Amino acid sequence: MDVTGRLLAAALLILASAAADPGDEKCLTDLSESLQDPLRNLKNWTKETFANPCQGFTSFLQGATCNNGRIYKLSLTNLSLRGTISPFLSNCTNLQALDLSSNQISGQIPPDLQNLVNLAVLNLSSNRISGSIPPQLALCTYLNVIDLHDNRISGEIPQQLGFLVRLSVFDVSNNRLSGPIPPSLGNRSGSLSQFNASSFDGNRDLYGYPLPPIKSRGLSVMTIVGIGLGSGLVSLILSFTAVCIWLKISEQKQDEEESKVGQLMPEY
Repeated sequence: MDVTGRLLAAALLILASAAADPGDEKCLTDLSESLQDPLRNLKNWTKETFANPCQGFTSFLQGATCNNGRIYKLSLTNLSLRGTISPFLSNCTNLQALDLSSNQISGQIPPDLQNLVNLAVLNLSSNRISGSIPPQLALCTYLNVIDLHDNRISGEIPQQLGFLVRLSVFDVSNNRLSGPIPPSLGNRSGSLSQFNASSFDGNRDLYGYPLPPIKSRGLSVMTIVGIGLGSGLVSLILSFTAVCIWLKISEQKQDEEESKVGQLMPEY
């Protein structure tokens, strides 16, 4: 290649590195619009930065890590962020780690995250997220960490998540989940990572292994009071019935005695 060709190739490389991937740019733009930053911690989250957030492995965006000019990791923890998670976050197709923990984010987990086929870490813990866990997350086959503890998530745990063979950390404790723990998550075998009760604690209507049996998980105060009142009422009824039977038997005996005495008395 002559000098002119090399200069042209270098110029094209510079232009390519100066422009953001269109998907990353849309991903960041929509995420910034769906999140609220009342303390203005994300000062450089601007359209100008979104147009060129990465240059090789160098990141110009707070909370972002770059790899070959693409957004590789987003870590926006403990920033008092509010709002919701944009479904267009799925446009960051090279994203391998998403950490939005310890904020005040609400809304639901977008099923669109299924398009993050390279995602290995999903940490949305300690927020105000509600709704259910989308079963579509099972399509992120590289998921190694799912941490959703301390939220307001309801519904059942999707059985499909048990098919994530790389999953080594799973925590849904302190939510509002219900129904059975899928055996594919609660009773894993072989080389698959196993999860203990701490991964599922704090969900009142969730049951199944590895949680202790329901009968040994304690009774509510109202249940105890109800049992006490019920036992007292049954005891009272039994006592009253026993007294009635005793009086009836005593009355019969007395009648029999009087009858005998009457037969022994002489007639005048």
